[in-house]
Amino acid sequence: MSQKRDGQERPGSHEEDDRKVRRREKNRVAAQRSRKKQTQKADKLHEEYESLEQENTSLKREIGKLTDEMKHLSEVLKDHEKICPLLHCTMNFVTVPRPDALTSCLPR
Repeated sequence: MSQKRDGQERPGSHEEDDRKVRRREKNRVAAQRSRKKQTQKADKLHEEYESLEQENTSLKREIGKLTDEMKHLSEVLKDHEKICPLLHCTMNFVTVPRPDALTSCLPR
């Protein structure tokens, strides 16, 4: 690929051509490396996305279960409050609970 001017080969043109070829090859290898690194990064991000989606789904399921449990326990508490002798006892305003005060409110 030497260049000619007026039918004669330019001095050093062969060396320039070699440098261009080496530079192109080096650039091609660097571009391949860059694309591979970019692909690996995208793959890693996709895996992280998948993992976070699974964790999110699991946490939403747990929130649902805990919400159901809270509703159930609220109902149990509400039902208990209706029949709890301690809540209906006139002695429940005593600041220091004494065993005899509490037992006086319990059914015998």
